[in-house]
Amino acid sequence: MSVSALVRITRPHNAAVAGLTALLGYLIATGTLTLPSLLLAGVVVLITAAGNVINDLYDIDIDRINRPDRPIPSGAISLQGAKIYATVLFAGGIVLATLTTPLCLLIALINSVILIAYAAHLKRIPVLGNLAVAYLTASIFLFGGAFAGIEGLIRNISLATITFLATTAREVLKDAEDVDGDAAGGARTLPMIIGIQGTGVVAFTCACGAVVASILPIGDWWGLFYLIAIGFVDAVILFGASRGLGCRTADCVRNSSATSILRAGMFAALAVFAIAAIM
Repeated sequence: MSVSALVRITRPHNAAVAGLTALLGYLIATGTLTLPSLLLAGVVVLITAAGNVINDLYDIDIDRINRPDRPIPSGAISLQGAKIYATVLFAGGIVLATLTTPLCLLIALINSVILIAYAAHLKRIPVLGNLAVAYLTASIFLFGGAFAGIEGLIRNISLATITFLATTAREVLKDAEDVDGDAAGGARTLPMIIGIQGTGVVAFTCACGAVVASILPIGDWWGLFYLIAIGFVDAVILFGASRGLGCRTADCVRNSSATSILRAGMFAALAVFAIAAIM
């Protein structure tokens, strides 16, 4: 096993962004960053990396066809080696989490179980797979906030809720974009059950829920700047989700750029919360 293959299978960019997200959660909770808070990034990077390795283990048959260049199907990493590597990464993340707080440790343990369950089963179950991805993304903020205690976790509830609902909207729209390929591959997703137009309605409903969550007065940073800035973010999120409302085909959803706009809205929400937290 080469070092480059061991790094590549963890999707380091994805893991690094997740680690920075945990630090953002702590920043929102406290308005500052401290040296001990770097532990949060370490835990999230290791557990996210482990989840990516596990995902590749369960996707090996698909990757042999679609992504033969990936480390496992290409032979750069053996199946047994990948299993050991994932175990070491999970263990490292959990051990590091014991140096944080009991609440952080609990979230790390729960998320590790969900990452394994997602790779093994949940990703193939309509809606549940989407919700698992949305929860895992949103919970990183709760994890970061929890390092400052229950009060820190509460300060991240709004952003975590926005992230959960906006991610759910984006995930189901991505399924709508890929419905033809998924059908050919034997997958069963929400658009196959309720149709692409119905999926657009679900996505827009989730976006509306995210907007409601964004204006709940949780935290002492809820002021004029926040209301003005989050109003712009909410408009972007609603616009993105509305782009998929009238679509009846996968091409229409792809051409609408709905998922890209939703992603931009989510990043804008992160910026607003971070700025509001340190003002």
